[in-house]
Amino acid sequence: MLKAFFNIFKVPDLRNKILFTLGMLAIYRIGFYVPLPGVDQQELSAHFSAMSGGDAAGSGIQQLTEAFAMFTGGNLQQSTIFGLGIMPYISASIIFQLLGTVIPALEKLKQEGEAGRKKIQEYTRYATVGICVLQAAFWLKYIQGSGLVYSDYSNFQSNFWPTLSFWLIGLSTMTAGTVFLMWLGEQIDEYGIGNGISLIIMAGIVAQMPTAVIWVAQNATIDVSGDAQMGPAKIVFLLLAFVGVVAGSILITQGQRRIPIQQAKQTRGRRVWGGQRHYLPLRVNHGGVMPIIFASSLMIFPSLILDWLANLFPDSGFLRMIATEFNRSSFLYAISFVILVYFFAYFWTTVQFQPKEMANNLRDYGSFIPGLRPGKRTADYLETVMTRITYVGAGFLAAIALIPQVIAATLNIPLNVSSFLGGTGLLIVVSVGLDLVQRIEANLIMRNYGGFLGDGGGSRIKGAYA
Repeated sequence: MLKAFFNIFKVPDLRNKILFTLGMLAIYRIGFYVPLPGVDQQELSAHFSAMSGGDAAGSGIQQLTEAFAMFTGGNLQQSTIFGLGIMPYISASIIFQLLGTVIPALEKLKQEGEAGRKKIQEYTRYATVGICVLQAAFWLKYIQGSGLVYSDYSNFQSNFWPTLSFWLIGLSTMTAGTVFLMWLGEQIDEYGIGNGISLIIMAGIVAQMPTAVIWVAQNATIDVSGDAQMGPAKIVFLLLAFVGVVAGSILITQGQRRIPIQQAKQTRGRRVWGGQRHYLPLRVNHGGVMPIIFASSLMIFPSLILDWLANLFPDSGFLRMIATEFNRSSFLYAISFVILVYFFAYFWTTVQFQPKEMANNLRDYGSFIPGLRPGKRTADYLETVMTRITYVGAGFLAAIALIPQVIAATLNIPLNVSSFLGGTGLLIVVSVGLDLVQRIEANLIMRNYGGFLGDGGGSRIKGAYA
């Protein structure tokens, strides 16, 4: 493997792509720490530190900002120029993907090939700017109302022009930060290697790992009693659990259900063409991390809404009890989360996987599934198979998402440490890492080098199949 790693730097084109990608990610990490003008960073840090042990509403807001940082590559708790991260662009992309299935004009654009894709990309960029302005306005309103800005910018009535300048600078800066991140991702796509947007998100997640390792090192002890916060047994368990969860994540990410495909034979003169046997790979985890992202984002709001209602009606013990039951360590939260993961897994698969279109494409290319007639029978079969394997994939997603909460509550360790034992962040890192390794391997093999994980042949990355 070490020899294959050094082969990367023997290929000038591949070496330049990797160095360019690393340079773009370094620019992103530098901008990650540039503060937003007018925000009192010390007060902001103290505000979120106090929230960690506060009421359900404060805890819910902190969970919202932590989840936002995990999914987007930004961090509202620091309120920097990249505070919104890349989430507005991701949201706009998801919106146009969903609209493409219900609006005929967008669906027609998708079928026009590269020209249609560029047009949809242009619409996505415009929508990104609008979402940025909306999200930045909500965030500036929150920090201004919480007294987290300097006094000159706290009130329109007493300081109209300074406050107006703060809002204009804040909106334009946060919007420009997200647009710049979007541009960085596109530059990585064109001149670097890997998916630029995904690499930015992965870089933000991996950058949090040293904090977790430092916490474990600072609290490590040789005390073998069960009361020790980070005794040898807990440290060994965390290491083994990390390896096991990563291995399971790789297995399910690469997992496929291979459907045998037979190509019809065609006779041209005295020669017979076709007749080869192929496989149609259906991913077990077709929705990727999107079901967890949707479910996690949605589960933050019940706690906020119920706590607001409980404060509005202080005499209602029922509302207070329900608000308490919707914290992350409760059984009701876990059950609701699993249900939402299954719902969004099937919803995302329904939107992305089109069995009728796939069956028509097989028929047009002269291929068929043995034992099934082309057309409706093939489409029904593909839909049935995808429904069954989605059930397994959604179960894995639910389990991997609940592991951090279970371990944090059981071992009494912070969630930012246990989050590397599962959850959305780990799945994103595994998925993006596998994609990056496969692209590097493809570049090496194309230039007659062995694969990144060996000398080629059987050591190449392959999809596990059921």
